[in-house]
Amino acid sequence: MAKIQLNGKKIVIKSNYSILDLLKKYKLNNKKVAIELNGIIIPKIKYKKKYLKNNDKVEVVHFIGGG
Repeated sequence: MAKIQLNGKKIVIKSNYSILDLLKKYKLNNKKVAIELNGIIIPKIKYKKKYLKNNDKVEVVHFIGGG
């Protein structure tokens, strides 16, 4: 288990949890979000292979259209 911070809230996740796993858990479309991990924007191509570890800080930003 690992404790991370997700959009300012502390949560507990399983070990070997990827960014993509996190998006699936919260039912977020990876095409409509941007992920910042410990202050660094992560390219979508790395979501599947970028694993979260204890004390990571994750920010999920949603894209919203409008006119």
